Amino acid sequence: MKEKIKKILKNRIFICILTAIIFGTIGASAATYFPSNDVTYDNTESGLKSTDVQGAIDELYNTCKTSDSGGKELLNNVPIVTSGNGLYIDDIECRYFYKGANPNNYITFNNEQAGWRIMSIECDGTIKIVRINSIGNMKWDDSYPDYAGFEYSSLSEYLNDTYYNNLNITARNQIVSHLWGTGSATRTNVSIADLVWLEKNNGGNKEMYIALPSRYEYQRTSSVQAYGTNNWLNYNANWWTISAYFSNVWYIDSSGSIYRTSVSKEQAIRPTLYLSSEVKIIGGTGTQSDPYIVE
Repeated sequence: MKEKIKKILKNRIFICILTAIIFGTIGASAATYFPSNDVTYDNTESGLKSTDVQGAIDELYNTCKTSDSGGKELLNNVPIVTSGNGLYIDDIECRYFYKGANPNNYITFNNEQAGWRIMSIECDGTIKIVRINSIGNMKWDDSYPDYAGFEYSSLSEYLNDTYYNNLNITARNQIVSHLWGTGSATRTNVSIADLVWLEKNNGGNKEMYIALPSRYEYQRTSSVQAYGTNNWLNYNANWWTISAYFSNVWYIDSSGSIYRTSVSKEQAIRPTLYLSSEVKIIGGTGTQSDPYIVE
C-alpha cells in the first residue's frame, strides 16, 4: 500500500510539474502544447525498423499481408479508404483505424455475437476492440477523490480482475496485456497529434489487459471534423474514457459531446482490449449480421 501511494503521489507531481512547465513556456492562451511535427512514434518495441510513421505503416501492412495473423485477413480483404465509412491509415500513429458512422467492424468475442467492434490494427499486429454496450454504470474511482492514474483506480482494478476473470477461458487466451496511453489530456483545444503526445507522455503508457477508449481515439473514429457526428463509437448514454483532465476525467455524453467530471461520478463502462497478434479471423465480413469470427 505504501508503494502504491508513493506511485500515485509521484504521478500527480509529475503531471503538475509538466503542466506548469508547459504553461510557463508557451502561455495559457496557446492553442496547442506542441507542434505536430514534434510528435513522433517509437516503434522499436514492435520490432519494426522504420523510424517514421508512414514507414512503420508500410511495414505493418507488408507484415500483416504475409503473416498468419488476424490483421492479414483484414488488410487482404478490407479496402483502405480516405473518406466515409471504413478502414483508414492513422497518419499520427502506426496503425489502421476504423472511422465513420457505421463501418463493417463488428466482431464476435467472448461468445457475444456481434457484441464488439474493431477499433484498430496496431503496429505490433494486435487488434484493438471495444464492447458496443456498457457492462453497467460505475465510478471511475471510488478510492481517491481526484484522478491518480487509471492504473490505480477502482475501475481499472475491477476490469483487470473481476471482469477479466469472468471472461470465458477462450476469450482470456485471445487477449494480451498491452501498453495504454493513460496520460492527462490537460487542454481542450489541442490538436489530435498533441492529444496523442499527452496521453502517452503526461503520466501515461501503462501495461494492462483491459481499459477504456481514450479521448483521442473517440475523436479519431469520426470521419468528419465534427467528432460527434459520423462516429460509430457514439453510444446512447454517458460513458467514461481512459483520459484525464487534471483531477477530472473526460467522458462522452449521449449526444456525442466531450465533457469532464469528477472520478466519483457514475458513467457507462465500455471495456476495451487487444486481441493477440496470433488470433486468426476465420469467418465473417464485419457486418452486424455477419460479424468477424476469431479463434
